[in-house]
Amino acid sequence: MSVTRIFLIRHGATMLTAEDRFAGSTDVQLSDEGRQQVGRLAERLSLIPVDAVYASPLGRTIETARILAAPHSMNVQARDGLKEISHGHWEQLTRKEVEQAYPEEAAAWDRDPFTFAPAGGESGLAVTARALPALLDIVKNHQGKPVIVVSHKATIRLLLSSLLGFDPRRYRDNLDQDPAALNIIDFKDPVRARLMLFNDSSHYSESGMAIPDVAGACLSKWWASDLHP
Repeated sequence: MSVTRIFLIRHGATMLTAEDRFAGSTDVQLSDEGRQQVGRLAERLSLIPVDAVYASPLGRTIETARILAAPHSMNVQARDGLKEISHGHWEQLTRKEVEQAYPEEAAAWDRDPFTFAPAGGESGLAVTARALPALLDIVKNHQGKPVIVVSHKATIRLLLSSLLGFDPRRYRDNLDQDPAALNIIDFKDPVRARLMLFNDSSHYSESGMAIPDVAGACLSKWWASDLHP
């Protein structure tokens, strides 16, 4: 079976992670903790025959991708579509500060973060419109190969919501992404995706080295068959 396997990875912890500030378009760097997290993940993936490594062009994702690419002696290819959601004039503020300064915007965002955007920022819909074509283009260009793709918390959750048919208005409620989290998505073709691993950070522990096999006839006859229905 020819399966394109995407290792979709969130960047490691940054200097602002512990402060829980809005830092979508802010170009913050990895913290020492984040580099350690990514280093363990790089060891975990070091024996996978990776065909390419892609990343959002922001500093935290490029550094994460370079650490992951090093065992494979590969260059990182930047893709603008993989960037994090921009929070406009909320950038670098805490949630509490946003609620105090922009209460109406905060309430609208809580009701529907998919279609609402703060002033100068992006909606979840806008992020999906640029990130999904970028990811599917990678799938098309590396059919039947394993590929590392490094992106961001909101962008990854929006991609998974779209690929798996979840209600995108609830991506913040239903899905999470830890720093340096590993997600594995298998594509039989660019429009058929199966989530094999979600938000896994077992590499934080030295014993967490397991990578799941490509699925066989687990969920559908279509997936097991070489013929489309």
